[in-house]
Amino acid sequence: MPSNYDRRKFRTRNRIAKSNKSCRPRASVHRSNTNIYVQLFDTEGKVLHSFSTLNFKDSKQISGLEKAKLVGKEFAELCLKGGIEKIVFDKGAYTYGGRVKALAESCRAAGLQF
Repeated sequence: MPSNYDRRKFRTRNRIAKSNKSCRPRASVHRSNTNIYVQLFDTEGKVLHSFSTLNFKDSKQISGLEKAKLVGKEFAELCLKGGIEKIVFDKGAYTYGGRVKALAESCRAAGLQF
């Protein structure tokens, strides 16, 4: 039997799939206790771009919110460099707050639209 976490992930992905009529790429967020990851998927589920705190060398001295802001900014620049301006933000099973919100707001500030 699937856990509540799995149900929330499925429900979020299902809503995004139904509402994504314009076939925008989907940015999926995953966070752990120490790192935050974001991946950009096309409509078929193939990874177009990805970025995480593992790409930074000195990420141990930075707080979690600052890491999320840096990842969001760098990810947005990577997407814009690849010609992608409009995406759908998939927060997964996480609440929209804290590090997830910081990542989303820094992506918006860097020029991504969602």
